[in-house]
Amino acid sequence: MKDNIYIIGAATTPFRKWPEKSVKTLATEVVSDALRDAGLEADQIEAAWFSNTRQPMLEGQNTIRGQIALGAAGLPSVPIFNIENACASGSSAVFNAANHIRAGQADIAMAVGVEKMFFTDRREKMFAAFMGGTDIEIVDETAERMSAIGRDIIPESADNSAERSFFMDVYAAMARQHMKTFGTTQEHLAAAAAKAHFHSTLNPKSQYQQDMSVEEVLADKQIVWPFTRAMCAPISDGGAAVILARGSALTDDQRKRAVEIKGVGIASAQKREMTDYAQHAGRRAATIAYEQAGVDPADIDVVELHDASAFAEIQQIENLQLCPMGEGGAFTASGATKLGGSVVVNPCGGLMSKGHPVGATGIAQVEELVLQLRGEAGARQVEGARLGVAENGGGFLHVEEGVTVVTVLSR
Repeated sequence: MKDNIYIIGAATTPFRKWPEKSVKTLATEVVSDALRDAGLEADQIEAAWFSNTRQPMLEGQNTIRGQIALGAAGLPSVPIFNIENACASGSSAVFNAANHIRAGQADIAMAVGVEKMFFTDRREKMFAAFMGGTDIEIVDETAERMSAIGRDIIPESADNSAERSFFMDVYAAMARQHMKTFGTTQEHLAAAAAKAHFHSTLNPKSQYQQDMSVEEVLADKQIVWPFTRAMCAPISDGGAAVILARGSALTDDQRKRAVEIKGVGIASAQKREMTDYAQHAGRRAATIAYEQAGVDPADIDVVELHDASAFAEIQQIENLQLCPMGEGGAFTASGATKLGGSVVVNPCGGLMSKGHPVGATGIAQVEELVLQLRGEAGARQVEGARLGVAENGGGFLHVEEGVTVVTVLSR
């Protein structure tokens, strides 16, 4: 254990719309809970990474967000680094904290992600904030290009007038291309969403906790074809934190519950044809992570992936090589990714049901895997889980996520 990096403390707040809570409040809650989980005091943290994307745009707070939020949370004097990497900010914070320890700069470090996305008086700004996740110089061109993809399979009766983020249009275009290429159906998308909503009923911290059948998902309000509301992640507030440590710094009690970071793969967007699925950033990042960890996709027990839409889950199942390319829809509909299936995906409810407070999401994925690998996940526990993978993607560039981070954890 001496030279390896472990997670020894992990926590999340409930994900909700919290109009009465501030970034400082959420940071204080989750830092306190993570310290308690690790059996540490605040003065034992030697460095911290703070993940947040929305404060500059929605509150005007920028440049030293982490120093302000984590100072209020009881970490005023340690080196604090601010991380913004779109929806992959949280997993990027974990990656950097681990490398800081690996480089010999500290024995114990912390990654904290907090996001306030919901403001009753700033609705226009809330949705405008999503536009910064792509190249703003060509945003109109990108929107038109994506909306044209698969336009010929959109039913004439489709109602695409609902208020939504730019990214739902992007995901819908990707979904339509996948449908045309591989025969994926709207029912396959609904199966992914129904599974997520069922899993969320087992997680008291999920934003949504209502079980939904495939039929109920399909009958929900249409957002942009082929998505209904139940297939899309909500706007969320919340926080997540993990504490990392060098193996030689662990106490006996910490060692009993420690979860090892086995490998991390990161890939950025590249110019390619949308149908060149083998070169997707998610697949490239997964391949790197698996090679570092020395694991085979067939050995994975539990996965937390970035299901900002139902199609994103199907796409990332394929990128993580849990099933052959093009078969993610059928694989999901078979029940393979549901609790009790061969590889459980998003037992916490995922982004679609647990919620998606952008800067906290990647860290919350890691926290869920830590609970699963410790055997502490309660009603949603994946039996015998020993190897877990988190996939966290963010932004949009060319035809894919701007960045994808894949993290492999084990006990």
